[in-house]
Amino acid sequence: MLQEFKAFILRGNVVDLAVGIIIGAAFTAIVTSLVEDVIMPPIGLVLGGIDFSNFFLNLSGEPVTTIEAAKKAGHPVLAYGLFANAVIKFLIVSLAVFLLVKGVNKLHRGRNEAPPPPPSPPEPSAEERLLTEIRDILKSR
Repeated sequence: MLQEFKAFILRGNVVDLAVGIIIGAAFTAIVTSLVEDVIMPPIGLVLGGIDFSNFFLNLSGEPVTTIEAAKKAGHPVLAYGLFANAVIKFLIVSLAVFLLVKGVNKLHRGRNEAPPPPPSPPEPSAEERLLTEIRDILKSR
């Protein structure tokens, strides 16, 4: 069982998956910082100093000023501002993955393409066709 487990772990796909998960986790931190610290502040400034992460709908009816206070008090909230941030993060990650896959495909395009088919033989001349017909007639007699 140990040998089988070792063979499973050392397969290329498992190692590639592990590397992808580790890089994905690091990339998530970068995207989170990009959205929260770089993209959303200027958008909030343009919209009058609005912080999207604090947009929420308090379903309890109790007066609260921040989403943290509502959650701390145990009030149910619809945190649509956090959802907007998550959608923006998703779009950024999707764009980055698209560009990465496009670049990798471009690099692999030359290596993985099938070789061109061999050139087809030239058409036989009129004399060769006539000789072939004569041969076939003689064979049939």
